[in-house]
Amino acid sequence: MHADPHIQSLLRLADDALILGQRLSAWCGHGPILEEDIAVSNIALDLVGQARNLYALAGQREGAGRDEDQWAFFRTDREFQNHLLVEQPNGHFGDTMVRQMLYDAFHLEQMGFLAQQKVDEDLAGIAAKAFKEVQYHWEHSSQWIVRLGDGTEESHDKVQQSLNALWSFTGELFMEDEVDQAGRMSGLLPELAILQTAWLTRVSDCLKEAHLTAPEGLWMQRGGKQGLHSEHLSYLLAEMQTLPRTYPDAVW
Repeated sequence: MHADPHIQSLLRLADDALILGQRLSAWCGHGPILEEDIAVSNIALDLVGQARNLYALAGQREGAGRDEDQWAFFRTDREFQNHLLVEQPNGHFGDTMVRQMLYDAFHLEQMGFLAQQKVDEDLAGIAAKAFKEVQYHWEHSSQWIVRLGDGTEESHDKVQQSLNALWSFTGELFMEDEVDQAGRMSGLLPELAILQTAWLTRVSDCLKEAHLTAPEGLWMQRGGKQGLHSEHLSYLLAEMQTLPRTYPDAVW
């Protein structure tokens, strides 16, 4: 973890966006219908763009000459601090949409706070732009959850299974550690307990409309923010980082 909690906070935000964007980019050319192929690819582009802005800001704050490519392509899996939820495999389309909906509900509340905080004006600007994008992301994923949950018996059963499988990764979103605490105390980051209340209301309303049920009593996964990841991240990074690591001096 970076010694400066402010920079570490920026990297965590960027890592979430990059890893989820990379996951969604795998749907390009494989969407269930043409419109979805385009929509999911555009969401992936939004997230990668957010990651790039955040990595660039982290590099400026650090002052050691690292740019967004170095943050993205030349760190190991143990150096990434993204939440475990975003690195989970795409699975079928319902799996992807459940993962997206659960994260979008969190991301929307998170960006709303960051756009209003006064500690880092550059971050506020990035978050204000991202907030507009994430509003669309939420509308897209939540509408799909309703469509699948309130669709056929088969679509309902599949998306309920997806929810059951992914729910245990949501607790980590609201587990505060020393970086979150430092950010909260400085005014840079939101209080996660308050964020959780807003998230749960948003998600519950969506699930109710979709006739889906959130699992209860599950043990919550943790470790992503401390660099302890599932094997899925290693495979994702190996694919994503192959070209720049093979040709480290190449330029666009």
